[in-house]
Amino acid sequence: RAAQMYGSWAFHCALRTAPMDGALTARRAARFRSVTRDWRSWHRAYDDPTSALSRRLDEVVVVLRSALECAPLGPIRLMSLCSGDARDVTRALADHDRRNDVTGCLIELDPALADAAASNLSSIGSHLVVRCGDAGDPHMFSDLLPADVLLLVGIFGNITDTDVQHLISHVPAICRQGATVIWTRHRREPDLTPSITQWFADAGCESSTFRSPGPGSFAVGKERYRNLTSRAQLPERLFTFREDLW
Repeated sequence: RAAQMYGSWAFHCALRTAPMDGALTARRAARFRSVTRDWRSWHRAYDDPTSALSRRLDEVVVVLRSALECAPLGPIRLMSLCSGDARDVTRALADHDRRNDVTGCLIELDPALADAAASNLSSIGSHLVVRCGDAGDPHMFSDLLPADVLLLVGIFGNITDTDVQHLISHVPAICRQGATVIWTRHRREPDLTPSITQWFADAGCESSTFRSPGPGSFAVGKERYRNLTSRAQLPERLFTFREDLW
């Protein structure tokens, strides 16, 4: 059912798009209008290789490449929520030996960034699909679960602490046992990263990487989901971006 409902939102790497259902299109447009921050301008910080955003990107690429290298043989299902233009995934996969093993989906609300993500992935021959929509709505990707690699990059600093904990608590509903979760968060006071690592532990994860230049900067974490229990149910919403946090 989820695949039928949201398949029309998929931007495939060849940049082919299908007609969208009218009601879904209206809801997506309303959701996009409610987020007024110019995320395309925000992405321009990547043009400066010395910016904190560029340095964080470098760390994410290193951690993602490591996760792919350690993945078991066979297909690797990757899920990236709020993916932006997918430059992290594109860089990590571009010359990686496991590139052809990686399938899955990237979710991005901004249509221009989603289109750029599809173009970037197409340029390296990736099998990944980009869906343009609200990553906080699990129906956007529930048909492609469970994930072997989950990217939560650029999310935790833009949602409430309560939503951060809520999202992490549902890792068991998104990931298969042994999956890798990669996350980022700024370390401005109050530094939430100690709580984040504890919340991942509470969700059945084991921390394997924590990379940060230090307090006040940023952190990139990598967790391994090891819980042996059955998969939990997805909630109606995972998180909501908050403009009053910027």
